[in-house]
Amino acid sequence: MIALFKTDKGMVRHHNEDNGGIFYNKSGNCLAVVADGMGGHQAGEVASRIAVTKLQEFWSNVNEVFTAESAEKWFRENVSLVNKEIYDHSRTHKECEGMGTTLVAAICTDAFATIVNIGDSRCYLLNESGFNQLTEDHTLVNELIKAGQISPEAAEFHPRKNLILNAMGTESSIEMDISTITFEEGNKLLLCSDGLSNKVSNSEMSTILENDTDLDEKVDALIQLANDNGGEDNISLAIVTARLESGCE
Repeated sequence: MIALFKTDKGMVRHHNEDNGGIFYNKSGNCLAVVADGMGGHQAGEVASRIAVTKLQEFWSNVNEVFTAESAEKWFRENVSLVNKEIYDHSRTHKECEGMGTTLVAAICTDAFATIVNIGDSRCYLLNESGFNQLTEDHTLVNELIKAGQISPEAAEFHPRKNLILNAMGTESSIEMDISTITFEEGNKLLLCSDGLSNKVSNSEMSTILENDTDLDEKVDALIQLANDNGGEDNISLAIVTARLESGCE
């Protein structure tokens, strides 16, 4: 499979509080990560950096052939450990008090992909069934939509649109959504922060992913479109394309 991560601070923000990457374990499986930090005085950058670097560290020591069950177990255990580390750091460093980060990550093998989600960073899948969002936002407006109190269209303009109900590091324990999907040759996963999903429509994302261009060009086109549409937030994304060959490039 082939995979690429890129981040951009956007057109307005002075600092980039997003983080992420594509990492490989000893068995050649991919871990794609996107984290969108939050907190004053650049503390969000600290939270997202801890999340990504610790997951990378844990992942680099993995030397096992995953099943769907063991991949889900790995996320459950290690994301909980990282959450506690961010929480403890915020408690012992006053300048980081209250910091947190979203997390969307995917373990990608030749047969399946296991996705974990906390917050409002997202994972999408492009396959023969079309382009679909796999994750559910942990936000106030999404809860209002599910309760039938507002429409998805009204949610776009809700004054508390950016209120996240679940983030890593804000509590000593964490709840997370974990799911596993079949990941077949030609399928594409797109993981991104809301700096992309708030500025680029699903149809625009799908069109760019389907274009006959290389991965670098797809990633750059998505970031450019988000910036062209205002770029008020940091923009981060990872694309993973499944192929029959083992390992990652």
